[in-house]
Amino acid sequence: MAYQAFDLTGKTAIVTGGNSGIGLGMAEALARAGAAVCIWGTSEDKNVHALARLHAIGAKALALRCDVGDEAAVDHAFAHTVSTLGGVDACFVNAGVSGRGPAPSFAEMTTEEWHRVLRVNLDGAFFTLRAAARHMTARGEGGSLAVTASLAALEGSPLSAHYAASKGAMLSVMRALSVGLARHRIRVNAIVPGWIDTPMTERAVHGEAFKTKVLPRVPMRRWGTGDDFGGIAVYLASDASSYHTGDTFIIDGGYAIF
Repeated sequence: MAYQAFDLTGKTAIVTGGNSGIGLGMAEALARAGAAVCIWGTSEDKNVHALARLHAIGAKALALRCDVGDEAAVDHAFAHTVSTLGGVDACFVNAGVSGRGPAPSFAEMTTEEWHRVLRVNLDGAFFTLRAAARHMTARGEGGSLAVTASLAALEGSPLSAHYAASKGAMLSVMRALSVGLARHRIRVNAIVPGWIDTPMTERAVHGEAFKTKVLPRVPMRRWGTGDDFGGIAVYLASDASSYHTGDTFIIDGGYAIF
């Protein structure tokens, strides 16, 4: 018999940035474990494709177009999710953008570029976490919040300081919320991906420089995929993690310690 604590039947999860890459890997695993899943994304085409994949495995699912950097859009999407699928038990704050090519130096980074990245990665996370915390606190049944950070939060990223700043902030916000929301039985954790083959990173990881200089530094000797994040998503959404909060899960094939 399967371990029943991992059964997500009757639970509802939101995955922002859930229409591809890491987010879709999470969404599919959550659906296979029995959860109703709502994915948020800005690309209508990707939303349609991702929703079809979830429906193909028999999931109760919804896909909404939502720019998480827009406060009103987040509140509307959250309310729509609740009205359609019911109370939200888990929210995976995964939507994010990378820098548009590295700046020649930090000194030459534009203010526009700095704000473009933080608008989604930091402000968008704040809007989403706030909506989820308000809902879960008022509902009174606890819940799980998870943020997707990056190894850039832990290591030096000299040409991507804006991205690193946004992801480092996620770890600090996670720790603050894990303490502040524990009394409401809301647990908060962070997921830190390493080098993952996604639409955001495909140009880099399939380039010759990465294959010869970065891949040999990954002990697993392969790039990660979205599917590698399904297990942690199910764990964090499930009752199996009911006493696990304030933690950082590094999923990088051993890269950070090698």
